[in-house]
Amino acid sequence: MPSCVLAYSGGLDTSVILGWLQDQGYDVHCVYVDLGQPCEDREAIMQKAHDCGAVSARLVDVQEELCRDFAFPVLQWQAKYESIYLLGTSIARPLISKVCLEVAREVGAEAYVHGATGKGNDQCRFQLAAEALDPNVKMIAPWRIKEFRELFPGRTEMIAYCESKGIPVKASVSKPYSSDENCLHISYEAGDLEDLEINGVDVVDFGMGVSPQDAPDEVEKVTIQIDKGVPVAVNGEQLSPLGIVKTLNDIGGRNGVGRIDMVENRFVGMKSRGVYESPGMTVLYDALLVLEQLTMDRDLCHLRDRLKAEVAEMVYYGHWYCARMDALLAFNESAMQHVTGEVTLGLYKGNIIVESRKSPNSLYDEGIATMEGGGSYNQDDAEGFLRIMGLPYRVQGRITPRDY
Repeated sequence: MPSCVLAYSGGLDTSVILGWLQDQGYDVHCVYVDLGQPCEDREAIMQKAHDCGAVSARLVDVQEELCRDFAFPVLQWQAKYESIYLLGTSIARPLISKVCLEVAREVGAEAYVHGATGKGNDQCRFQLAAEALDPNVKMIAPWRIKEFRELFPGRTEMIAYCESKGIPVKASVSKPYSSDENCLHISYEAGDLEDLEINGVDVVDFGMGVSPQDAPDEVEKVTIQIDKGVPVAVNGEQLSPLGIVKTLNDIGGRNGVGRIDMVENRFVGMKSRGVYESPGMTVLYDALLVLEQLTMDRDLCHLRDRLKAEVAEMVYYGHWYCARMDALLAFNESAMQHVTGEVTLGLYKGNIIVESRKSPNSLYDEGIATMEGGGSYNQDDAEGFLRIMGLPYRVQGRITPRDY
């Protein structure tokens, strides 16, 4: 029998796909890529795959790799898709493809299967990563197959299919929004969230923290140490990248930090509504930005900022394993060389307040910046500087005068 590797979550879509692949005559190897999904029972998911007839089912833990090699480099770019979204789902998809291809090579599977829909972004991320790593890969995307869509035109039919086969699923007809989890964030979409007149934050049962309204009535201070753009310690405790993220998820989550509700432009062209929570990464973005303000050269920082929207778009679209991303990551590793220091933030009911900041590489010179008299800045120097800067404007003003 032909065999395939299925990127398996145990959720509604991949539960249906596992049964459908077996109906199509495939031996299915289920791979649960452990990204630190905070609300999932791993043992139950593995057992469910076995119970539903998978030839093999394995869990591959890549949480440290996700934080170290994917999330932190994107963090260093201050990359946010459309200025808001911290790319928690997008970042993980190339890594999932890499793991699934490694398993496929090991078990001799001829195809790689994912449950992303033909309307969404994830199909692009999975496939572009897979084709970059294995140019000969055979992809099976059931949602792009007409016969599959005719069997399952909506989530109601999928839920009924699972019920008919005795497959337990978390989604229900009454509350069918979809979620995607990892240690960086949880995203929520579909169902009632497709109605833009509904408050999405009220609809969702958040899994990583409390609402700002329910957060404590006092500021909690947290100190983050950063070395060359890489977070290395929280409150004086040296931690791994995953340890950093998990610790700040707890601290940020209990203070109501990191929830957003947005309408975004998908890669495939449509607008969609998503609700996200990313408490730890939200804290890290702010901490790193504060430190960059002290330590990054102005022109370098502005160049990075002109490029960060492109980096965010590349991550969102799935262009991770490509020459352009390789070059941009190398650029930013160099740009971060002096971004070292310590930032203390105050977290209060969803807000982040800068308490203090310091760096051995600080470019802030109080003697130059002071508004008081004296100091090492000679204001007379500005006269010639501004005459030179204003030269082209004076010439233009004489040749092409403006009305005023």
